[in-house]
Amino acid sequence: MKILAVDLGDARTGLAVCDPTEFLASPAGVIHETDFEVILKKVAQAAKEHRAQRIVVGYPKNMNGTVGERAEKCALFAQRLGELAEIPVKLWDERSTTVSAHNILNVTDTRGKKRKNVVDAVAATIILESYLAYRKNNPDQD
Repeated sequence: MKILAVDLGDARTGLAVCDPTEFLASPAGVIHETDFEVILKKVAQAAKEHRAQRIVVGYPKNMNGTVGERAEKCALFAQRLGELAEIPVKLWDERSTTVSAHNILNVTDTRGKKRKNVVDAVAATIILESYLAYRKNNPDQD
């Protein structure tokens, strides 16, 4: 199944997609936009272009497991996206994915403007890889 992952941000929203066998997750770009409604439309369009059958939206819970303002915004985004894209949308715990993305970019020595342009897509890829690992290890759960 092709799955699109979304790392929703205030100015940049990262996208990642997997192959139909769910083996490989790859960055699929960054949407540079601040308007919530426009982001919804662009992500729904990206899902259509990639022929995604499911969308996974990063759900940034607080480290203690509570839900804050950011997570509530992502939950609203996921709900609205599901209505707009007309495919299933799942929230996926994304605690520490942006930190992991920065660590990966440190290892690859990606700096400056280039780093800013890819960190969100890398974070989306980490979200998707985590979700794919869950699906692989829990095939009857999802």
